[in-house]
Amino acid sequence: MPTVFVNPDAVLGAVGQHLGYTDWITVDQDRINRFADATGDHQWIHVDVEKAASGPFGGTIAHGYLTLALTNLFLPQLITVEALSMGINYGVNKVRFPSPVLAGSRVRGGAEIASCEEVAGGVQAVIKITVEIEGSAKPACIVENVTRYLR
Repeated sequence: MPTVFVNPDAVLGAVGQHLGYTDWITVDQDRINRFADATGDHQWIHVDVEKAASGPFGGTIAHGYLTLALTNLFLPQLITVEALSMGINYGVNKVRFPSPVLAGSRVRGGAEIASCEEVAGGVQAVIKITVEIEGSAKPACIVENVTRYLR
């Protein structure tokens, strides 16, 4: 269940608040292949199962940008802001990929509100999302997502 804020102004007082965690999802080879088709990135470490088995990761891995794109799936599972005219994905401040996601791995997102400030017509929140890999001490992705919640 997402953390619910009654309006954009309520987010201003939540800096430092942890928003919880999403459900686990499996990043299977089919998802990786579909991402490769969508982006044109068919590098062997992502799509050639046989070659990747003897490669540096012992199997195929998800594209870093696929892992980043999953944060867009996770965000509405983490936060809901009510009484707004619209939410706008304003971009990201920083993205890191500390650990690869092997095909078949399960990942989930956790998040906290890193900062929030008034902007014309609403508030702008920086939400730090960490994509965890089940059974791994290192995360797959850490991103500072910038979202505007307009009144």
